[in-house]
Amino acid sequence: MITKSIPDFDIRQTAESGQCFRLNERQDGSFSLIAGGRYLEISQQGSDITFSCTAQEFESIWRRYFDLDTDYAGMKASVDPADDYMRTAIDFGGGIRILRQELWETLITFIISQQNNIPRIKKCVESLCIQFGECKENFRGESYWTFPTPSVLGGLRDEALDSCNLGYRSKYILKTAGMVEEGAIDLYAIQNLKYEEAKDELMKCYGVGVKVAECVCLFALHHIDAFPVDTHIRKVVLTHYPSGFPLNRYRGFAGVLQQYAFYYDVHGAR
Repeated sequence: MITKSIPDFDIRQTAESGQCFRLNERQDGSFSLIAGGRYLEISQQGSDITFSCTAQEFESIWRRYFDLDTDYAGMKASVDPADDYMRTAIDFGGGIRILRQELWETLITFIISQQNNIPRIKKCVESLCIQFGECKENFRGESYWTFPTPSVLGGLRDEALDSCNLGYRSKYILKTAGMVEEGAIDLYAIQNLKYEEAKDELMKCYGVGVKVAECVCLFALHHIDAFPVDTHIRKVVLTHYPSGFPLNRYRGFAGVLQQYAFYYDVHGAR
């Protein structure tokens, strides 16, 4: 175990912000995360965050994953003082950080997210992992499953995912996995592209439109200019930014503000 004092970070807010589907609350109020084939538990008391890993693992993996070297206080301080809605959203959910997730998993989970709700997305993702991922054991002796690889999913028949209740998304997943396996989509190359180029490449994946590509750019590639627009953000913009969200004013961190707005609209705004 290792405990760090980390400002501007709330594990619950981050878990409930809709960007990651394998970061879940445990019965004791802590959170478990399965990412990169590893299992981690995180608990929080104020600004003190405890991670169930060694100092070496924290520094080599989780510091970057949770984006702990980015100055979120500076971004929040840069918000227009007259932007009352965003200031309120920040006060409500300012502990959210943009996770640096693995590209392949983020791509597939956000394909699953299309026309879906978060509890159902989580069930679908977990079912996919249990059936096609690798079974491992965590430090408690409990089983957990890694996210299935492109080679595993790319080799499946069309009906193989029926039991995961993915509906029409099954076809998207299998075809995208096949494109990755065949080299038509180069995930490694996409990680080295600029935002707009990366978005264009992601939209070549079968079933990936603008919104999913924007989510992948933001939550996996850390292009924090990406600004995914779903029903919540569309409502926020129409209600509070009738002239359009000020993307130019917030160039360089609009995606972070998108997360504050999403979280506030889902959990706080009434």
